[in-house]
Amino acid sequence: MQVPFYGHVQQYHNIKSEIDDNLKEVLESGQYVMGPMLKRFERELADYHGMKYAIGVGNGTDALWLSFMALGIGPGDECITTANTFFATAEAMWIAGATAVFVDSDARTNCIDPAAIEAAITPKTKALVPVHLYGQCADMKAIRKIADKHGLLVIEDNAQAFGAAGDGFKIGELSDSVCTSFIIQKNLGTFGDGGAVVTNNQQVDRVVRRLRNHGSEKRSCHSYGFNSRLDDIHAGILSAKLRHIDEWNDVRRERAARYTAGLAGAKSITLPYEVPGYRHIFHLYVIETQKGEHRDPLLNFLNQSGIDAKCHYPIAIHQQEGYPWGKQARIAGPILNSERNAACCISLPMFPELTDQEVDYVVEKVREWESRTE
Repeated sequence: MQVPFYGHVQQYHNIKSEIDDNLKEVLESGQYVMGPMLKRFERELADYHGMKYAIGVGNGTDALWLSFMALGIGPGDECITTANTFFATAEAMWIAGATAVFVDSDARTNCIDPAAIEAAITPKTKALVPVHLYGQCADMKAIRKIADKHGLLVIEDNAQAFGAAGDGFKIGELSDSVCTSFIIQKNLGTFGDGGAVVTNNQQVDRVVRRLRNHGSEKRSCHSYGFNSRLDDIHAGILSAKLRHIDEWNDVRRERAARYTAGLAGAKSITLPYEVPGYRHIFHLYVIETQKGEHRDPLLNFLNQSGIDAKCHYPIAIHQQEGYPWGKQARIAGPILNSERNAACCISLPMFPELTDQEVDYVVEKVREWESRTE
């Protein structure tokens, strides 16, 4: 059996008429950039989050660094985050001129550990940047409490948890800005790249809108800015998909529960942990081998068995060749959990179109590998 990692094409065929109708509307409007479809999607996106503003931008990385700029974060400022995430989280800080400060992640959730944050705060600290890793919310109540105590900003990297929620809080309501990515592999993904900033902060809305469009607030009038616009074709695709996102996330949760039931009791791997009361939407279903040296053999065995398993993210940011040692980065305390997560992680196939039979085959092969290593 062949088990793919993504179900993009099948998903398109499942809602083809809805996507095609939106694309036809855009194409026949003659307005493909900053047009009515983008405005419509931005309203829908803000409404979905229960927030005032949503601004479509070129990608998730831009969403982050434009948010940093809009909130006045730049040279001399420090932003606290974790190292077991995609490189763009820290990269966006460096683009804005700020310093990335890495603290450890929670051993169970792999999201930023609130207990590690306070010890990393200095007079230069300007913001906390939690990443909702793999589809589960970070502990935003604790993070907001720390931010309020020290007068800090909070920017959520929500590239991986669109539609997730915490126990008694929604993504966005406890932060100054939420940044998301719409690249194709995300739970809500377009046929290419895209991103958005969602916020209740009118200043963030105004500045990001200006920055994304060459510093322009009206035609032919420009100031300092860039070119980072979500075009109307992508907005039309995302608008069609947004209607289905909660349903798709529910299916992801069902598939995750089937994985967890099938792999229960496995001795050589650790299964994903869902915080009680949280809505984990399983952008990724990530297992961890008990030993780092077992990760690659298991991954290779799965791949050779026709299962397109992957690693997210096998090299922590501070271990990357491109890590900017020096003034723009520092490590605050040991980050052993983040390093363990990077060394031991394997992402099993996870998408709404995944079948029960495919899940069961993956479970069978993981069990087979484990029986060979006992």
